[in-house]
Amino acid sequence: MIQGNQLRDMFISGAHNIANHKEEINALNVFPVPDGDTGTNMSMTIASAEKEMALHSDKSAGEIASLAASALLKGARGNSGVILSLLFRGFAKGLEGCENATARDIAAGFTKGVEAAYKAVMKPTEGTILTVARVAAEETAKFVTPDTTAKEALDYYIEKGKEALDTTPKLLPVLAQAGVVDAGGKGFVTILEGMASYLATGEIVPSADGAEAAPVITTDFADFDKFDTDDITFAYCTEYIVQKDTEKRKRLSALRAYLESIGDCVVAVEDDEIIKVHVHTNHPGRAIEEALGYGMIATLKVENMKLQHEAKISDQAEKPKENKPFAFVSVCAGDGITEVFRDLGVDEIVGGGQTMNPSTEDISAAVEAAPGDVVFVLPNNKNIIMSAQACVEMTDKTVIVLPTRTIPQGIAAMIGFDPDASAEDNEQAMLESALAVQTAHVTYAARDSVFDDKKIKKGQLLGLLENKVTFVEDDENVVIEKLVTSLATEDTSFISLYWGEDVTEEDANKARDAVAALVPDAEVVAVAGGQPVYHYIISVE
Repeated sequence: MIQGNQLRDMFISGAHNIANHKEEINALNVFPVPDGDTGTNMSMTIASAEKEMALHSDKSAGEIASLAASALLKGARGNSGVILSLLFRGFAKGLEGCENATARDIAAGFTKGVEAAYKAVMKPTEGTILTVARVAAEETAKFVTPDTTAKEALDYYIEKGKEALDTTPKLLPVLAQAGVVDAGGKGFVTILEGMASYLATGEIVPSADGAEAAPVITTDFADFDKFDTDDITFAYCTEYIVQKDTEKRKRLSALRAYLESIGDCVVAVEDDEIIKVHVHTNHPGRAIEEALGYGMIATLKVENMKLQHEAKISDQAEKPKENKPFAFVSVCAGDGITEVFRDLGVDEIVGGGQTMNPSTEDISAAVEAAPGDVVFVLPNNKNIIMSAQACVEMTDKTVIVLPTRTIPQGIAAMIGFDPDASAEDNEQAMLESALAVQTAHVTYAARDSVFDDKKIKKGQLLGLLENKVTFVEDDENVVIEKLVTSLATEDTSFISLYWGEDVTEEDANKARDAVAALVPDAEVVAVAGGQPVYHYIISVE
């Protein structure tokens, strides 16, 4: 049997194991764009459970499983993270009420996890983490007898999971073409191997940085909401999370020292994956620029405290937001794109997008802050839809998630909103508006890969049609021309080019003029989107 404290340490061990191997798992995740982040998303998801586990001792196995499942759901990032949270949520249901977990409890938990995950995914795809979890659960349910130990059940589950993982390239041709197994399935097995390692040895898998592996029971965490803003020397409260670059081996103390030189109220803490920063400064741009030397900005918030303080003095800050019949939450990145959504009536913006998947908790917080009892959520990225859908059960509000897969779809959905229509009619109309827009992206290959039997070199330009890699070129103008030619028809009337943070205004205007020459009957505009990752997001209507 597995006791509560054992299960707690198993979760911590599993979190350490995938953190140690996340880059290996990222490398498997090469499609649809070779910028894999599955390992990072799964690692950050279970890291939320690791932090929760460090707060508890002397709980039953059922209680520990429930606490871990709740933390996983709140911290879920990307599709792989959401599915991982659902697998362990079902696992927790199987252990509900258990003081200690038996082999039968383990088998039942994994079975319920598979049921929860398949139920949540609208179109389950075999050859993924779902297949790995399902096959392993089915085989383990047949294997377990009254004499089977919990350790034997877990070891058998992992064995069958590995066998199922090896079959994923046969089920998904895209994996076979790339010569890899499914990244999500590999991540799941890696977590379970870390858990099993603790059960076998009684020792938590050490973290890669050599930190103390044993859990520390504590409630002493930095609270970023309790800083005094009455005496405002520095105007901007700046907070961000940096997703660390393992190749940039800089010490956190250097970042902290720099932030102290340009502001005060500095808090900079880190774990294996991220750096969380809070600083009051008059130069938020410098604080952000310095952080880029440590990795990629995952989330960002800058607030003017002087304006906030003036609002408090006038009592405005004490007044609740006026509730509206409908409120809106949009996920996006880039100052220009954010401004577009604001102008269209979006109330809350969640920073995120490709390679920067916000957690379910991030989206849920925005839903709660939105001034309405009915809240429409626009994920604007296929990897964020499941995280958004998971928010539905985390609030008393009515949440309608429109499965927008691109920024242009989200913008079109907002244009299709009718304030005089019902929630149901708006849901249908906004979705129809979103689906009427065609989207293309121009980005670059983050690593060497293979596409349609053609080798892709790191740094080459990729043209995506509806999120699928379609063109690989060395010349950006050629990519844009091919994308627009593929989408535009004689009925095309409007084309928007949202240019990213790595594109100059001069180049964007040249691209606009080239597209206008290709489609002379359409109105073509170039908008400063400021988005990362994508050089251009192209909308064709």
